[in-house]
Amino acid sequence: MALVRRPANSWMQRFDLPNQLFETGSNDYELYEEDDEFVLSVELPGFDPDEITATWDDGVLNVAAEHDDETRGQRKTYHRRFRFPKDVDEGAIEASYNNGILEVRLPVSTGAAVAGTEIPIEA
Repeated sequence: MALVRRPANSWMQRFDLPNQLFETGSNDYELYEEDDEFVLSVELPGFDPDEITATWDDGVLNVAAEHDDETRGQRKTYHRRFRFPKDVDEGAIEASYNNGILEVRLPVSTGAAVAGTEIPIEA
């Protein structure tokens, strides 16, 4: 009798959950600051633009996406939160999606400084 090997997460498929509940160490985004704005690029291949949402709430950008592949009976989900250390002009945030890459541009408010208190470093 042959031993049938199943993927470790096959028991979860009955519950209609994403394949990976918690992603760790994933490098699916790039975030940098240039010319007084933050630029965030997120890799979201296989999603349509109408399946992606980006929301801004009190210094936190939420990026979420959900895709149902009915031919394979699978659901693909993505969710990540990004917190920013400077005040962002929320009325000027722009987002675009091209070739599987979501790019969000978050202009820094004029005169915005890094929040918090500097901690002295002893040598």
